[in-house]
Amino acid sequence: MVFSSPSFIFLFLPLFFASYCLIPPQARNTVILLGSLFFYFTGAGRVAVVLILSVPLNHYVGKYMFRHLGTRAATMALVLGIVANLLPLLIYKYLGFFGGSVNDALFLFGAGRTFTVPEILLPAGISFFTFQGLSYLVDIYWRKIDPAPTMIDFGMYHTSFPQLIAGPIVRYIEIKDRVLHRPLRLTDVEWGIIRFCIGLAKKIVIADNMGVIADRVFTLPPSQLTASLAWLGTIAYTLQIYFDFSGYSDMAIGLGRMLGFRFPENFNQPYRSQSVSEFWRRWHMTLSRWFRDYLYIPLGGSRCGPVRTYFNLFIVFFLCGLWHGAAYTFIVWGLFHGSLLVIERLMHKHGGFEPSGLVGWAVTFILVMIGWVLFRSESVGAALAHLAAMFGNGRATEDIYSVAFYLTPDKMVFLSVGVLISLFPLERVRWLVDILAARGKIWAKAGALACFVYSLSCIAANGFNPFIYFRF
Repeated sequence: MVFSSPSFIFLFLPLFFASYCLIPPQARNTVILLGSLFFYFTGAGRVAVVLILSVPLNHYVGKYMFRHLGTRAATMALVLGIVANLLPLLIYKYLGFFGGSVNDALFLFGAGRTFTVPEILLPAGISFFTFQGLSYLVDIYWRKIDPAPTMIDFGMYHTSFPQLIAGPIVRYIEIKDRVLHRPLRLTDVEWGIIRFCIGLAKKIVIADNMGVIADRVFTLPPSQLTASLAWLGTIAYTLQIYFDFSGYSDMAIGLGRMLGFRFPENFNQPYRSQSVSEFWRRWHMTLSRWFRDYLYIPLGGSRCGPVRTYFNLFIVFFLCGLWHGAAYTFIVWGLFHGSLLVIERLMHKHGGFEPSGLVGWAVTFILVMIGWVLFRSESVGAALAHLAAMFGNGRATEDIYSVAFYLTPDKMVFLSVGVLISLFPLERVRWLVDILAARGKIWAKAGALACFVYSLSCIAANGFNPFIYFRF
């Protein structure tokens, strides 16, 4: 089930929220658990068993560790819990990729026999709820949190449908005070609905329209790809992935707020960044913090000298790329960003130089877009061909009509609005944002209603597309 689908908006959400409001507060966690499992099962089918089994696994391992903290038994339980969480991820998401990689290596060395790569259905959101389970166990082991009181309470957190499929990655420590005591407030419901409508408009109005352009351009053969078209496709995808993912995050944060939760923010206008380091402080912030706290710092972070720091960065971004997808393109994308971060540190260490200002922004934005070409392309070869076309080494000659065919007047409007929202310094009009978000302001509700109605008209006319991050 997709947040932007009519079945979710007009059937599941009203029935679920009505049940949530009418039932006694002490039973609301049960409503969230059952509703979330139903939400997940409608899309995942039989592979929903992976999520269902992870609930008792993490609950009982967490309880056992907590009772034996400071002993070898707790350490062994943590190791068992980590392996048990990662095993389904390795099987469902990476087994086929690893098998294909072995086949590629055998072919490269002239071997005649290859392995049969199985076709495995990937459970939606498996990367997100796996990382959630890992953080829960590690935080208990580090004595940052106590385990959830009951399996129902943990299951409510672990399967919560607003953030289950594509984040933000919510740690238990961030919502532990609201697991048992979560009053239902009208102001929270109003704010949540407004945030949901904004996210829906970002997804349907901007992301999906930019996706039409990106999909058409990225499926062109290299012989038809001009420099103008290559740049147009890259810019369109740059906007698509941002508004698609941030739109989902807005909708998830809004839904969580309606239920009384305060989910962490996931984006902060990342395309305004003046360095790659700043970009990763603004883009998918919950994932960046997860890798920092549970991988980069435990590896030694930047405390063990520059060589070890650079190695740690490469490891983190190699795994970050692999986390996003089981393909060479994602690995190259991750290593590309890891290399950029190492270069920035070297420039600062040996020349005292840090990217900043207009030049820093322009260089960062271009580098991020180059990365998105790797992220979007079907293969590394296709990405290189697209990049070659972008920088004037393509096979096709320019045609003044080609861009106009893809960038129709309506798409031009959506592209311009997307660029404006992405790059305009919103802090300069923070006073206006605060007024619009203030309690009881009729124009805030009117704006949200306008976004909602226009989004529905787009859905009726064009349908809806799955969120990009559903496959991660």
